[in-house]
Formats: sequence, C-alpha cells, structure tokens
Amino acid sequence: MSASRFRKIALGLPDAIEGAHQGTTDFRVKKRIFATLGHPDAEWGMVKLTPEQQSVLVEAEPDIFRPVPGGWGKGGATNVRLAKADATTLKSALTMAWQNIAERSQAKSQTKKKA
Repeated sequence: MSASRFRKIALGLPDAIEGAHQGTTDFRVKKRIFATLGHPDAEWGMVKLTPEQQSVLVEAEPDIFRPVPGGWGKGGATNVRLAKADATTLKSALTMAWQNIAERSQAKSQTKKKA
C-alpha cells in the first residue's frame, strides 16, 4: 500500500475531504479528522477507531496495526503500516474510522436540532 492509495481510498468515502494538521495530511468528514498520513513518518497512516475496534484489528493483524503511542492510542487512534496493508484491509479500517466520525457528527447535529 502506498500513501497515494491510502489517499484515494480515504477520499472515496462520502463527503471526505483532504486537509492538513500539525504537518501531516488529514482526511475529514463533517470537519472532523478520521484518518491521517505521515505520522510518525511517511511509512505510516492513522485511523481513528474505537478502542474495541482497535483491539480487534491489532490482535488480528499485528504487522499492520498498532495503537498510536500515548493517550491518543488509548482512545483508539491506530497506526497503519502502509507497506504491510492490502487494499481490502485498509478500506475496511478507513471505513470504520469514517463511520465513527460521521455517525458521531450526525448524532450531535440531531441533538442540537432537538434543543
């Protein structure tokens, strides 16, 4: 997997846009980041999973996935080793991350409308 393929899969998700944050490329839905490229270096990407999703992926594919070091990782932020990931595995992880953010954003907007 290459960074360009990661980018293509991420931008293929509904309403996904590319941005930048702290010197890395990020991918957002509804203004919220669901994935990044280039952290800790060009060999890695990151997907925002739930801690439960992270645990499943890290256990199933430890050569591909690892928790981001520190507090972000405890919250589900998961590094993806690009050289080891295939398109199917990466698309699944990116889709989960996208859903986590898109669904949370949708729930928040519905709550605000009711208030």
